[in-house]
Amino acid sequence: MVMSCQSLLLLLCVGASAVEVQRPRGVPLSKRQFYEESKPFTCLDGSHTIPFDRVNDDYCDCQDGSDEPGTAACPNGSFHCTNAGFRPAFIPSSRINDGICDCCDTTDEYNSGAACQNTCKELGRKERAILEKMAEIAREGFILKEQLIHEAKRGLEDKKAKLAEHQSSKKDLEAKVEALRTVKETAEQPEKEAKELHLKAWEDQKAVIRMEKDKAKMAEVFLELDDDADGFVSVAELLAHSEFDTDSDGVFTEAEAQALLGGVDKVDTVAFESIWNNIKEKYVSEQSTTDIPTPVEAQEETRETVSDNDSEPYPDDDNPEEDDDEDVEYGDDDDGDEGDYKPPPTTQSQEKKDDDEGTMPPYDQETQNLIDAAQKARDEFDEAERALREMDDQIRNLEKEISFDFGPSAEFSYLYSQCYELPTSEYIYRLCPFNRVSQKPKYGGSETNLGTWGKWAGPEDNIYSVMKYEHGTGCWQGPNRSTTVKLTCGNETVVTSTSEPSRCEYLMEFTTPAVCQKPQKMHEHEEL
Repeated sequence: MVMSCQSLLLLLCVGASAVEVQRPRGVPLSKRQFYEESKPFTCLDGSHTIPFDRVNDDYCDCQDGSDEPGTAACPNGSFHCTNAGFRPAFIPSSRINDGICDCCDTTDEYNSGAACQNTCKELGRKERAILEKMAEIAREGFILKEQLIHEAKRGLEDKKAKLAEHQSSKKDLEAKVEALRTVKETAEQPEKEAKELHLKAWEDQKAVIRMEKDKAKMAEVFLELDDDADGFVSVAELLAHSEFDTDSDGVFTEAEAQALLGGVDKVDTVAFESIWNNIKEKYVSEQSTTDIPTPVEAQEETRETVSDNDSEPYPDDDNPEEDDDEDVEYGDDDDGDEGDYKPPPTTQSQEKKDDDEGTMPPYDQETQNLIDAAQKARDEFDEAERALREMDDQIRNLEKEISFDFGPSAEFSYLYSQCYELPTSEYIYRLCPFNRVSQKPKYGGSETNLGTWGKWAGPEDNIYSVMKYEHGTGCWQGPNRSTTVKLTCGNETVVTSTSEPSRCEYLMEFTTPAVCQKPQKMHEHEEL
């Protein structure tokens, strides 16, 4: 961009004072040597050679139209506007003498009678002013670029020094972590042993509690089974408990009862201990059986509950129980005979247990001291390990930044970790160089990723003139969004425009001093 501004400005300045070199109408200075009046003219494509007086005779002799540079005779011809004082230009030969002034020096309308005025000097003056301003911006941009390069060099040295410092600190942290790991493991061993001893004591205590409760329960069951209170549980007394049916055939026989008693007819409290484990899970307390209401009692209880809880009277006060019987079941029979009512079997494991063993008692002071010491060692180890992880992150970030391609002299490094926005009527576009491009609705809504940093994508001779951001949010039934950022020289860093030339493919214009080139010195020439 800077080169073209300087060259164009040079051309305009020279053109303003250039001396016109004689040549056939419509021929550029660069091709003057092919049009010598003293020699026959050879078509520029080499196809024919004709007398020179047939050049610009308003008849097309050459297939490439080169024999009629100043007339409209050849459909593929072109006319060169000298435009002294402004920029030379080419126009299609069909525009020659068409009544419209295309050349600012009016040379294209030499035979049409059109009232054209030569505006080249005025146009040249205006464009020179614009180009001079652009050249001044380019000069300022290049000065800023030199500052950026100097700062980047100093910043790179600082980052390398910080990296070396972090790497040294990392070694110290690694040694500290390993030392604290040893301290932690050393402190955790007695803690573990003390906790295990405490837990074992608690388990032993619970076992004693369970054993005592089991003995109490055994004595209670013995008394319940000893119906005649003679100090023995007999086969006959055991037969009253059909839940002891060992083969589950529905019939509890004397042989089965005697087998449960160890082959004898009756057992005392001492012998009962040997059979207790075989029956305690099956035993149904006589008390729990008596607590189960009969069908009639259950029905009456249901009615009372409904009556107590329902604030509204029955629809039919004469027969409030009309539909209640339908909801009461008495077993498998449909006749509702209350003599057939059988409560569901209840085992000792199904009873509500009141043998709460409580919570584990607190640690004794000696054990608590070991726990506190181990916890302190763990906290110090965790803190050191966290500091080591943070140091690793800082080292990785520094290594990434140091190795990043920020241009031949790191002139683009100042853009790292920066973001630049461009508001439009609908969206706010956000460019974070070397990171991502995004788009957010101006009046609320979620942000859309237009691409993350991919690579430098300019032409081979100027690769740092284009940035490519890829793999953004996918379009509906389309590709992932991507953004091409074209960098131009400027004395400030700003996003100047954004567009979407193709679906889901965005284009941004971004000015930065980092792409400005050293201005060329202007040399005066006497002719175009």
